[in-house]
Amino acid sequence: MPRKRNITIIEAPSNLGLMPTAQGKAPGTGRAPDAFREAQIASRLRAQNAGRLDPPVYHPAIEPETGIRNSAAIRGFSVRLAEMVGREVRRDQFTIVVGGDCSILLGSALALRKLGRYGLVFIDAHTDFHTPQTSRTGGAAGMDLALATGYGPEVLTNIGGLKPLVRDNDVWIIGNRDVTDPARYPAPHIFKTQIQMVTLDKMREITIPSVVQHLVERYDETAVAGFFIHLDLDVLDPAIMPAVDSPMAGGMNYLELGRLLRALTNSDLAVGMNITIFDPDKDPDGSLARGFVNFLVDTFQVIDG
Repeated sequence: MPRKRNITIIEAPSNLGLMPTAQGKAPGTGRAPDAFREAQIASRLRAQNAGRLDPPVYHPAIEPETGIRNSAAIRGFSVRLAEMVGREVRRDQFTIVVGGDCSILLGSALALRKLGRYGLVFIDAHTDFHTPQTSRTGGAAGMDLALATGYGPEVLTNIGGLKPLVRDNDVWIIGNRDVTDPARYPAPHIFKTQIQMVTLDKMREITIPSVVQHLVERYDETAVAGFFIHLDLDVLDPAIMPAVDSPMAGGMNYLELGRLLRALTNSDLAVGMNITIFDPDKDPDGSLARGFVNFLVDTFQVIDG
């Protein structure tokens, strides 16, 4: 259990940041909170329900003025989500925001920006550092980290005049496996930032305890008030978690992810976590959702039953 604090859960079932499915339908990730609720995520984590924020209607078209789908809707959703997240963090609750796609990061980051200076630990198979100029999809879910750190259209980077929502030198990417050749990486501007990137291969080389120790020491030096964890489930190997929007070969196993999350949440600085990109359409019998909830219960060492 994170620092023996109570856990609260906010449902943020947004799919606004994704492109339509191959069949032209709205993405299924918006139903992820429902799937996890059916898997009894709140009761099994002994968590309090801190509310649900339903998104505006999804529109598939890319907006020519921003190069992003649903930008105004994402901005409004982020403002409202920030109010909910900020309320729980101020109450010293370990706040789990169950998405939804990765664009919910903007709401969580906005909440913390309003409270002070916070770090971000970004656990994802991808850097999500595209901009409208480099994105193939026009989806904010592939741009969320860039937007949160101030790269992209003002409508999503400068919410409330608070750009950037998180400083790039307060961001750690851990476990990504999309950078094989930096010279050919389609979002090269990330290498001009001060973001700390620990790829999956690098994490395995230097070990999880060393990564987290270095991270916490860095946050102690910069005097952040705390840090938030963004967990995209595509960081897991698709052999064990295929129900994601953008599966990618390889990835962490549950043992590795559990060790990483336990090490992070053992720090007093950890204040909460997003869970994103789970797609119930790819989990028709609910077994993957139940398996992930089992993993969380074990990771947070909740006495279940």
